Amino acid sequence: MPPSRSDIRATIETYLSRHVEERPSLEGLLAVLDGTEEPSSRATLPAHVTCSAVVIDRDRRVLHIGHRVTGLLPCLGGHVEAGDRTLLAAAVREVCEKAGLRPGDLCLTSQFLDEPIDVDVHDIDANPAKGEPAHQHFDVRFAFYLTAEQPPALALQGEEVAGVQWLPYADVRSPTLRAKLLAVEADGLDGRPEPVSANALIHDGAGRYLLHLRDDREGMWEPWVLALAGGKRARDDASLEATLRRELAEEVPGLEPAELVPFAVQEATSVDGLAVPMSVYAGLWSGDAEAVDLREGVLLKWFTVATLDRLRLSPGLGNLIRRHAAEHPTVEKPSAAARPLPGEAPAGTVLHVVGVHLHLEYEGKVLLGLRHPDSAYAGGSWHALAGHLKAEAATAGLAREAFEEAGLVIDPADLELVHTVHTMDRPGARPRIQLFFRSRHWEGTPEVREPDRCLAWKWWDAKDLPEQIVPYTRVAIEGIGAGRSYSELGWSR
Repeated sequence: MPPSRSDIRATIETYLSRHVEERPSLEGLLAVLDGTEEPSSRATLPAHVTCSAVVIDRDRRVLHIGHRVTGLLPCLGGHVEAGDRTLLAAAVREVCEKAGLRPGDLCLTSQFLDEPIDVDVHDIDANPAKGEPAHQHFDVRFAFYLTAEQPPALALQGEEVAGVQWLPYADVRSPTLRAKLLAVEADGLDGRPEPVSANALIHDGAGRYLLHLRDDREGMWEPWVLALAGGKRARDDASLEATLRRELAEEVPGLEPAELVPFAVQEATSVDGLAVPMSVYAGLWSGDAEAVDLREGVLLKWFTVATLDRLRLSPGLGNLIRRHAAEHPTVEKPSAAARPLPGEAPAGTVLHVVGVHLHLEYEGKVLLGLRHPDSAYAGGSWHALAGHLKAEAATAGLAREAFEEAGLVIDPADLELVHTVHTMDRPGARPRIQLFFRSRHWEGTPEVREPDRCLAWKWWDAKDLPEQIVPYTRVAIEGIGAGRSYSELGWSR
């Protein structure tokens, strides 16, 4: 079956959400989608939907073909066929048929992902030999990068293609496409593949890895195999870490690794055969997999490295896990009693996340850091120096975070618990215990050591805090100033 009318409409509406000004010029396309005939069938007249592939190389050039019949120099494209699952799949098939490329020679761009870069309306002359009257094409165009450094050898379809040219953005023949390419060039549309998907390599620090069994459904990426949780980047994701945290919240709400650390970049294959550069983040979590509210997939379960050879894994996953295990050997395996077991806690018990925070005071001022705007949490806000605990005491963990984030040397014995905030960010989220410790003694001057997370450190008047500050941090600082040791935030009464 060709792409459904609803799928095509969703693709076009997504495109129009970027280009609202083009809605009047695409009224004809919207009328076709409102009609009763198949919108992508070449028999649908006086207009129908076609697809093209905008293939970009490392020199920021776009592949054009010489069309034998018309004498024009368009991008690679053509009509949708019955076996095309989506418009994107149709564009991939066309470029492979006419230029001899393989789907794996292509990957999506991070700027457009699987959304169209352009929708062009152009007139087609009558073709009496085929019995076709004059009509219009609504050409939906998708952008792809070549995965290789150099363009591969092309095997041209002789019946329709007379030759090829690689044209710089400024020389692209289609005015609408040329304008969009030039507009996005400054945002990094440079022909160099980068990850467009993010997955989580969750481990418990004791040799176990959390794997996710995918659904066995048509159109599912790598169906019925054990894989990592995660997914593809969306347009509004500020970063790949934000992509991953959003995907985890959607797939396995409540599974919140204390920290996500970039570990590797892998290449997977999409359902359409495209190469998918994928960023893998390692995260530490040691909860009960069976208690997680699994929203996607069939199973979530812990496995050890020794069992990998007996499992049906996503390609390359076994080697990835073995590499992580070799680079992060378990020094001391915690006892079984240290891990939560099903049924261990009383019915209704909800596990809490513990965060540790440093409250430094100097001449009536407190130290705060400005979160990077791309941070998955509180981007662009001021926040106390903070972190999540590994298998360590709270004071030891905070001393470690102080050195890693700001270069401050603090003796854990000098840390004094001065305030606790019990928070609930939103309904259904995991509750959190936020511990604030004060240190009277430290060595060093605050410096930015993790610029991808913190842009600056600044001493703020405790009575004149910045407007853009993490809410529970404000509550804690005000509580400390008032001599209170405990606060609550986000709980409904």
